[in-house]
Amino acid sequence: MYRTHNNNTLNINHVNKSVKLSGWVQKIRDKGFIIWIDLRDRYGVTQLVIDAERSNKQLVEQARTLGREFVIQVEGKVIERESKNTHINTGEIEVLVEKLNILNTSKTPPFTIENKTDGGEDLRLKYRYLDIRRQAVKDKLIFRSKVSMAVRNYLTQQDFIDVETPYLIKSTPEGARDFVVPSRMNTNQFYALPQSPQTFKQLLMVGGLDKYFQIVKCFRDEDLRADRQPEFTQIDCEMTFVEQEDVLQTFEGLTKHLLKEINGVSIEDFPRMTYDEAMRTYGNDKPDIRFGIKFGELNEVAQHKEFSIFNQAELVVGIAIPDGASYSRKEIDKLIDWVKRPQVGAKGMVYVKCNEDGSFKSSVDKFYDQDDLKKWAEITGAKPGDLIAVLSGKTNETRAQLSALRMEMAERLGLRNPNEFAPLWVVDFPLLEWDEETERFHAMHHPFTSPKLEDLNLLETDPGKVRANAYDLVLNGNEIGGGSIRIHDRHMQEKMFAFLGFTEEEAKAQFGFLMDAFQYGAPPHGGIAFGLDRLVAILGGQESIRDFIAFPKNNSGRDIMIDAPAKISEEQLKELHLSLIKKS
Repeated sequence: MYRTHNNNTLNINHVNKSVKLSGWVQKIRDKGFIIWIDLRDRYGVTQLVIDAERSNKQLVEQARTLGREFVIQVEGKVIERESKNTHINTGEIEVLVEKLNILNTSKTPPFTIENKTDGGEDLRLKYRYLDIRRQAVKDKLIFRSKVSMAVRNYLTQQDFIDVETPYLIKSTPEGARDFVVPSRMNTNQFYALPQSPQTFKQLLMVGGLDKYFQIVKCFRDEDLRADRQPEFTQIDCEMTFVEQEDVLQTFEGLTKHLLKEINGVSIEDFPRMTYDEAMRTYGNDKPDIRFGIKFGELNEVAQHKEFSIFNQAELVVGIAIPDGASYSRKEIDKLIDWVKRPQVGAKGMVYVKCNEDGSFKSSVDKFYDQDDLKKWAEITGAKPGDLIAVLSGKTNETRAQLSALRMEMAERLGLRNPNEFAPLWVVDFPLLEWDEETERFHAMHHPFTSPKLEDLNLLETDPGKVRANAYDLVLNGNEIGGGSIRIHDRHMQEKMFAFLGFTEEEAKAQFGFLMDAFQYGAPPHGGIAFGLDRLVAILGGQESIRDFIAFPKNNSGRDIMIDAPAKISEEQLKELHLSLIKKS
């Protein structure tokens, strides 16, 4: 037996008890006549003591050979500490060591394995197995496990069936790029790793399983951003004989359960907002509603006043920044520089100071009088002491720019409290979006999403106005889940493929198996997929997903710990019929 207790369990009630403990040496303090050792395992830390009076000489000498991260086992007696530590569970006691067994030695770690480490991100990713020993990282992985188990328990109680779907599937042209896997046994043919189990879960509904879920790995070979991983985990779900309201009620229930179970937070019914309202009011389809700062569209009161920049714009829109009237000219100039950065892309910013006495001072006083600016304040909801920030230009671009400014100001003003949770359903998305590059419509979600039945007549005449039977669940300004009611009729699915530019042959080659299945009594069905990594991070009060993933990739999509991706041998290339690939 390596241990009788974990390193967080011993307390004053165990005094005089003989115990065995195992773990890693966190810290050694050698005072000459006495040695203290902090012993750490997954559960916590226990202080060990070895001294010249109570321990034999051989044990003292053995203790002096220890280094950080040595793996040891000790036997000894629990005694009361003279100097107690109220910050740890075991702070009232220590273990007087009687026997020490070195189970394994350790090189000096490349960074200190403590919460406030001296290791940079790349170094910690290279030695991720050491980084996981830090309590801060370990706690996040334990937290993720807790969330996953709560999800499984809730869905199982709701009669969902956990079904695994294949990882080696067929590549499809829609969505992001696939990761492809060459087949050794089928020359010049390739599998793809799934971006989601979408078609398989629909086939499970055709198969009559009624309610399916899976916590599943998904893969997308797309350009990486700071907080995006090439492989990620979804809570994937599907249900039969449901309408949109059924899905929203079920997964609102799951989210409420998680907030209550994990965070102790009770939330009433989630608000709902159409896509158009979200874009008009917040400039994006995943608004953070923990704070106000809503958009005010100013076209009617700002155009046709001799200010050509506004007159030429599709959209003139502003927000009220709380207490911003106190900003100096230098601070406002820095804000203007911020919106002009390439990452935001605005050409400039007009501002209005709302003075405490009810008057206004703007950067465009030459063109607008006090009555004009008062209307701006009314539309943006600005109060005395606020600063109105106004952008203009093409509608979609300007909304995105002002949305970025809104979020930046909320961050600076401390309005994004990680311990506050504000969920929101966004509904009535467009079914299609126009792609300027290909000059055709693409499915905004995916080609299996059902259009709103009342908009079907617009598909031929005004396709951009067709609404999808789709919905996203937003939490604290992050999309944590998205789904739709699916097309379950073969003819409607064929029509959708044709509209998206698939030839009949292409549609059959890519999705013939699904359309064939629809001929055998496919029920109405719909579902949703949650991003588990993002959901766990937000429930854990953080924006970054990386520390909630055991072995994440870096910003270039590389695993620098195992050095992947990596080249393979010429022999493997030949087996896979890829030997013509040039070695670089």
